[in-house]
Amino acid sequence: MKEFKAESKRLMDLMINSIYTNKEIFLREIISNASDAIDKLHYKSLTDKKIKVNKDEFAIVIKIDKENRTLTITDNGIGMTKDELETNLGTIAKSGSLDFKENNKKQENIDIIGEFGVGFYSAFMVASKVKVISKSYGSEEAYSWVSSGIEGYTVKKADREVYGTDIILTIKDEEEYNRYLEDYEIKNLIKKYSDYITYPIKMEEKEKDEIKLVTINSLVPLWIRNKNEIKEEEYNTFYSDKFFDYDKPLSHIHNKIEGTLEYNSLIYIPSHASYDYYSKDYEKGLQLYSNGVLIMEKCADLVPDYFSFVKGVVDSPDLSLNISREMLQQNRVLKTIASNIEKHIKNELISMQKERREDYLKFWEAFGLQIKAGIYNSYGMNKDNLQDLLMFYSSKQEKLVTLKEYIDNNKDEKIIYYACGSSIDQIKTLPQVETIISKEKDVLLCPNYLDEFVLKVMNKYEEKDFKNVCSDNIDIETEEEKEELKTLNENSKDLLTLMKNEIDVKEVKFTSKLKNHPVCLTASGEISVEMEKVMNAMPTNESVNAEKILEINSNHPIAKKLQELYKKDKEELKKYSKVLYAEARLIEGLPIDNPTEIANLICDIIVK
Repeated sequence: MKEFKAESKRLMDLMINSIYTNKEIFLREIISNASDAIDKLHYKSLTDKKIKVNKDEFAIVIKIDKENRTLTITDNGIGMTKDELETNLGTIAKSGSLDFKENNKKQENIDIIGEFGVGFYSAFMVASKVKVISKSYGSEEAYSWVSSGIEGYTVKKADREVYGTDIILTIKDEEEYNRYLEDYEIKNLIKKYSDYITYPIKMEEKEKDEIKLVTINSLVPLWIRNKNEIKEEEYNTFYSDKFFDYDKPLSHIHNKIEGTLEYNSLIYIPSHASYDYYSKDYEKGLQLYSNGVLIMEKCADLVPDYFSFVKGVVDSPDLSLNISREMLQQNRVLKTIASNIEKHIKNELISMQKERREDYLKFWEAFGLQIKAGIYNSYGMNKDNLQDLLMFYSSKQEKLVTLKEYIDNNKDEKIIYYACGSSIDQIKTLPQVETIISKEKDVLLCPNYLDEFVLKVMNKYEEKDFKNVCSDNIDIETEEEKEELKTLNENSKDLLTLMKNEIDVKEVKFTSKLKNHPVCLTASGEISVEMEKVMNAMPTNESVNAEKILEINSNHPIAKKLQELYKKDKEELKKYSKVLYAEARLIEGLPIDNPTEIANLICDIIVK
């Protein structure tokens, strides 16, 4: 027995226990190596007329022997000589495929998937013994390479009639490895990791009394085919089969990029959110392939969080098959692909918004919250990427509109008005909103808890400020009205101070901006009344309070009543102050601290 070198032993131990934490990956690696061997022979047959092979006969065959606990992977590729067995398999991380690629780097159309040597040893994660029988094309002799792990290996003459390689794995005895001796499990692994290997991967199936070899893999990925030749039905079927969603996607984005960077991508925008999409258990990411071989089921680095709803595949020959998650995070190729994909997704959504509005409305209903979160969670850093995707309900148009559409329909406005609440209908009834709408101004009605936070961090859109109509600094009065109001508040200073001292507000003042309602609550500062409600509903021990202002309609009969009470009955005025404040809180959807007290006060006022 020949021993592995000391450094090779350490590499094997490190690889098996650290690099490959997912044991099932072994089959992907061995099939990829078999594909490499066939690629080499096919390439040589194109450059050497003496080599006669039939490309249609190339195949990889997998057989299971439960009785002897063996799994055999056979290819009719170029095979290996005795020296190649020792060089490629006797020294860990010595890559025959890599050498072949380096020696022929000037030639085009060389498609070598793996780096033979590293991935091959993943077999020891599931096998107690690995036997390789190989006969090199054109050689008269075959050799076997046998190893039971880091102790060492033997190389001997063997019997094999034709060129090619058999890899025979003796599966470990422990129960957890029994799955690798089941037909259904091996087929599933082939479909999962090697479905798009260029050559047929065949397994035995019994049909009546006859055993036949049946091709398991799909061979040609949909994403590398010419998109002009693919029917919509094929795209939808692929989506359904691949991602287990039986509702048609809203859209697909199919790109083939060539040049200094090469990749194919097929991205889908679903029509609805999955059951776990807005849960912490959801995993984003696209399937990542290298030349049709799956590297990663969900590569999170390919899509930003705000586009985490997309599903799809990316296939690039510029990525090594044997690449770790940590290496992917630092990979410049991957970052470039991710940047391109982000642009593709945004462009498709903008196109959908303009040309297929019904589809975009479905998208917005399903994933609008994620777009808003993308702006808010980045403190507005992503607003330039996402702001044109946003939609809000327009009071004037009575439908969802984009910010651009709001501006185009309100060209004379210098600001963008909005109001927040629990529902569209509830927001419409707010006193401040009613007044703004009565002046034929358009208000964006925002019923989602994130809406105001998003608009706050955006601050502006196309140089126009966002303004909450429920804030205290809304300027809609005429100069004459402002002057009259200023005089009224100055003359009523003592009255308003008395009222303020009875209730928990920053200020009490008369206003002319209300139409029919007697009172309203506005807020001063960055935290609005609606933001207070949202933030205090969160499961934290902290509470926030907006700087509330009780505004009294100067044109309502209640204003005259308050003036009379201040002159005649200040104790009664205190009762009115509490009742009016409670009314304003109820209009805003805020709780009343002492509803019993307010109920009794209302009864006292009614009976007088």
